[in-house]
Amino acid sequence: MPRDPETDWLSAAQQTLDTMTLSPRAAHRGRVEEIGDGVAMISGLRDVGLDEVLHFSGGQTGFARVLDPDQIGCVLLDGTTQVEAGDAVYGTGTVVDVPVGAGLLGRIVDPLGRPLDGKGAITADTRMPIERAAPAIIDRDLVTEPVQTGVVVVDTLFPLGRGQRELIVGDHSTGKTTLAIDAIMAQAHSDMICVYVAIGQKSSSVRRAITALQTAGNFDRCIVVVASAASAPGLQWIAPYAGMTMAEHFRDAGQHALIVIDDLSKHAATHREIALLTRQSPGREAYPGDVFYIHARLLERAAKLSAALGGGSLTALPIAETVAGNLSDYIPTNLISITDGQIVLDAALFHQGQKPAVDAGLSVSRVGGKTQAKLLRTAAGTLRLDYAQFLELEVFTRFGGMPDGRVRSQLTRGARIREALRQDQHTPFRLADEVALMMAVQAGLLDAVPTSAVAAFRAGVPARLDQQAAAQVQTITDTSTLDDTGHAHLLDVLNAYAETFAVQP
Repeated sequence: MPRDPETDWLSAAQQTLDTMTLSPRAAHRGRVEEIGDGVAMISGLRDVGLDEVLHFSGGQTGFARVLDPDQIGCVLLDGTTQVEAGDAVYGTGTVVDVPVGAGLLGRIVDPLGRPLDGKGAITADTRMPIERAAPAIIDRDLVTEPVQTGVVVVDTLFPLGRGQRELIVGDHSTGKTTLAIDAIMAQAHSDMICVYVAIGQKSSSVRRAITALQTAGNFDRCIVVVASAASAPGLQWIAPYAGMTMAEHFRDAGQHALIVIDDLSKHAATHREIALLTRQSPGREAYPGDVFYIHARLLERAAKLSAALGGGSLTALPIAETVAGNLSDYIPTNLISITDGQIVLDAALFHQGQKPAVDAGLSVSRVGGKTQAKLLRTAAGTLRLDYAQFLELEVFTRFGGMPDGRVRSQLTRGARIREALRQDQHTPFRLADEVALMMAVQAGLLDAVPTSAVAAFRAGVPARLDQQAAAQVQTITDTSTLDDTGHAHLLDVLNAYAETFAVQP
């Protein structure tokens, strides 16, 4: 007699019910009241904590940003097209976290650690929350080790140290990102791991930056976190915190890391947008009152740890954009007061062809010579003072008149200094190249070289050193020192090289 399929199904269902343990289950459930522009107002979740991850019935996620007595302001981390008023929302009891570890190296990810490069899933050591407390004062050490950026004007005039926070600030399209990318490229042969965070940037700009990093040869020691202009505001908001957490993992393991945040002006604008949509009280320029705090708590996480904690370091290069060179604007002044110095890029210098367009008068490193390589500091000597005097004298000589011999020599030397400080993008110099260039300038070897030929001299220094002073280059690379014999030999090589460019009488 054939078996009845319906009877078999009922029998199987009965067996399943008999083996099930039925018990009550609690779930934190709320309801979407309003939705728009990446922000959802939710009711019914009274026990949700600040920054707690929330799940929507359609599969989207967000985090609680504002906790009012009657409603919760939730910032979505995905698109809003599938979220509607009336949808169910569930609390998770966890905060936003990201994967960390060596599995992220060489990868391009979004602020949640999801891969964007098509290379498969991320293999992470663990996951850590994006919001972490900054190291206590007692856990920090002095900032004394240099960070060689490969940019001559920075390394000689405004040296950076491991654990420092140096702001790069300037108008739109003045080379801020290029300067930061050059600093990352210069770490190709160092022990520093680099994290580049792009916030609200155009896809074409991000693509150019990634291409430059990939051609530098050290991309396998880099992590790129991308929250483009087309990303949800929530992703743009958490991007710098996610990148900082990824970099902190290496710092806490006793390694050294460098993070570039490009840029915090756009992050502040996103914070203002979210604050206004969640009905927070606006303050100056419509920014909420905590706009200083969100950046202070972020950048304070960059530090040099004490030897007891492994001696690791995290150096931060945040970027900010000004309008018409106005450094007294709200966000730039906030960031200047938080960081340990600023590198100011001037639009006028940029359009005159002085690249990098660093304003030597407004830029400063508040750590300064304490971190500069001693050999480079000796070679540079009074370079900054000489250059400042040249810029002042140059202004006065524009009014006419024939300067005396001493002033003419200062103008001659200053013009060579300015040319020596120029540098093509994505061509970082080694420490030995910078030392040699400064020795040539300060010893007056370029005074007889036409100003128009200094660029060719500067570009040819690395190859000439490799050919005729390879032992000295290796010594400088290994020990950052040079004895008297090596110093004399290096000067002879530079003098002979400069004579090939000098004007013959």
